[in-house]
Amino acid sequence: MGLAAGMDGGAHRIAVDGHRMGGAPAMTRTDTQATAGAITLHDIAAGYDRAPVWQHVTGTFAPGSLTAIAGANGAGKSTLVRAMLGEIPLRAGRIDYGGQQPRDFGYLPQARDIDRGFPLCVADLVLSGAWRATGAFGAVNARHRERAEQCLRHVRLSGMEERGIGDLSAGQFQRLLFARLLMQDARVIILDEPFTALDAPTTRDLLHLVDHWRDEGRTVIAVLHDLRQITRHFPNVVLLAQGAAHWGATDAVLTPALLERAYGGNAVFACPMGDDSSAPDAGAARDTRPRDMMSGDLWA
Repeated sequence: MGLAAGMDGGAHRIAVDGHRMGGAPAMTRTDTQATAGAITLHDIAAGYDRAPVWQHVTGTFAPGSLTAIAGANGAGKSTLVRAMLGEIPLRAGRIDYGGQQPRDFGYLPQARDIDRGFPLCVADLVLSGAWRATGAFGAVNARHRERAEQCLRHVRLSGMEERGIGDLSAGQFQRLLFARLLMQDARVIILDEPFTALDAPTTRDLLHLVDHWRDEGRTVIAVLHDLRQITRHFPNVVLLAQGAAHWGATDAVLTPALLERAYGGNAVFACPMGDDSSAPDAGAARDTRPRDMMSGDLWA
């Protein structure tokens, strides 16, 4: 079943927890090849009440880096993301976006923050990723539809274009949101708990996409709870603990002492030990990515 021939501006955008999921760069080959600048946080602090959630946070997300944000519940992981997106004001410090704007970032909020009652079908939502290219009231063209079909194929949702987003399973809906990120073609991608409550096959497929973005030199920042995923897939980490941020190489930051500071008595449960459900099955030698993704034609 083909994708819709066109949509108005209302269908191109969906409100997500106050953040419009329409702020992405035009999906052109030129934009894909452009180099995003570093994002540098200079001694920032943020919070919601009188006291900041964390303060004196300083560090740089280098272009093309893969960085996880970790910490216990309530440590301020999503607060850091919202501060970077400009959704909450800084109490102190400043952020240098390296010539970019937060509206240019690809952003995936937590699943619980998304209203799936919005009357959109699968095709509508993935095509909404082209909003920056089409404009508020522009119709999508054949090139947009072809690109959207590619994106759906890469997340294994081909043939579901007309299904309502409210009829999808949790895993299918998360795959759809990743397809929309593919459609956006942003150089900086921010993911807030992207793998929570997903089964192992879905998590593996989506982590393959994250690895693919890394190979393309995109900057990926992800809020994660599973330290096994962080140690396997994210070379850099920001560990929030007791109002401070410990920022650096993953193996240097996720030490027993810092994990104890971040998680307290629960540190033993957070330690990256044992099997990783997102890793390939033991003995599996083949790459499970869709064949057309492995061939490198994703952005053709």
